Amino acid sequence: MKDDTRPARPDRAARRRDPIRMYKELLAARVPEALASRYAPPSPCISVCKIAPGTGLCYGCLRTLEEIGAWSSSEDADKRAVWGKIAARLEASP
Repeated sequence: MKDDTRPARPDRAARRRDPIRMYKELLAARVPEALASRYAPPSPCISVCKIAPGTGLCYGCLRTLEEIGAWSSSEDADKRAVWGKIAARLEASP
């Protein structure tokens, strides 16, 4: 039986209302580890593959189509550079 008297956690409610914010939070949590990775940084993809028309960036990983397409053949340093761009994009976004 569900307890409807218990208030919903604000962070869950906010995430339901604003999935883009949730994607950014997930991505931001992964930035430090990816930049510090000794080996190949992990892909930033979170399986939300949709490009924002205004920015040309993926809603899920904040990469351009060019960055997404080049990922698999990129050197580790280039992958870290993309993660650095993602971090900057996160800082610049509201």
